[in-house]
Amino acid sequence: MGNICRSPTAEGVFRHLVRREGLQDRIHIDSAGTHDYHVGSPPDERSSHHASLRGYDLSALRARQVETRDFERFDLILAMDHENLALLREDCPAQHAGKLRRLMEFAPAGLGEAVADPYYGGGKGFETVLDHVEAACEGLLRHVKAQLGA
Repeated sequence: MGNICRSPTAEGVFRHLVRREGLQDRIHIDSAGTHDYHVGSPPDERSSHHASLRGYDLSALRARQVETRDFERFDLILAMDHENLALLREDCPAQHAGKLRRLMEFAPAGLGEAVADPYYGGGKGFETVLDHVEAACEGLLRHVKAQLGA
């Protein structure tokens, strides 16, 4: 929504995995929110803290809102939950609708359909976000590598 918790966490985790595979020159990664609540702000301190405990650096990231050109620019646009997916669908040009998915579609079965918003919770919520995002990003990386033939 505001691009300060879940999405930058997913961006940081996926960037880490892509660098680990040496694919950073072939895969462009960016996160954005469906709302303009925090445009220009760094990730929530709790997101950054919990991510850093697992070796992910979110410090260079800044919140932005999804732009119309994003639908054309990216091959996949991943939402953290059904509500944000619905908001993306409202703004997405019909020819790009097939690019919209939920991140958790790439996670192992049983983890749920959405990455829960940790904003109003405690540290456990941020750890759960990381657990879900890490699992989903591993699956996403397999998917993207197959698309690239890598």
